[in-house]
Amino acid sequence: MTARPKIVISERDAERLEDLLASLPANAFPGKAALQAELERAEIVPPKEIPPGVVTMNSTVKFRVSSSNEEFSLTLVYPRDVDQSGTTISILAPVGSAMLGLTQGDEIEWPGPGGGTLKVCVEEILYQPERAGEYHR
Repeated sequence: MTARPKIVISERDAERLEDLLASLPANAFPGKAALQAELERAEIVPPKEIPPGVVTMNSTVKFRVSSSNEEFSLTLVYPRDVDQSGTTISILAPVGSAMLGLTQGDEIEWPGPGGGTLKVCVEEILYQPERAGEYHR
């Protein structure tokens, strides 16, 4: 795997994600250890200090999966907020975990479902709560 890009996560998102991960059994989903490792290496900042081009929870992101060259525009959400509209992606999904904290233009390799790796590239942040002044969502 190539070097992982720097990631930035808000204090609020980090706290909520740590609580979520602590509430799940060890084998709850295959990427649990990888997501925990990302939280540990992240730069944690107050919500008002999140740069506008960073993927945070509840951000709507246009991204590309390099292996299939497919583009998607999805909102990164907590598992309880996933809906059937097809416009959301859970933080517990491999691509969701991979995108958290990345900056527009970043690319990361991430363990894929069922083995192998995915290469995810953040094309554009279409909406970010912090950029919109929504710090207490």
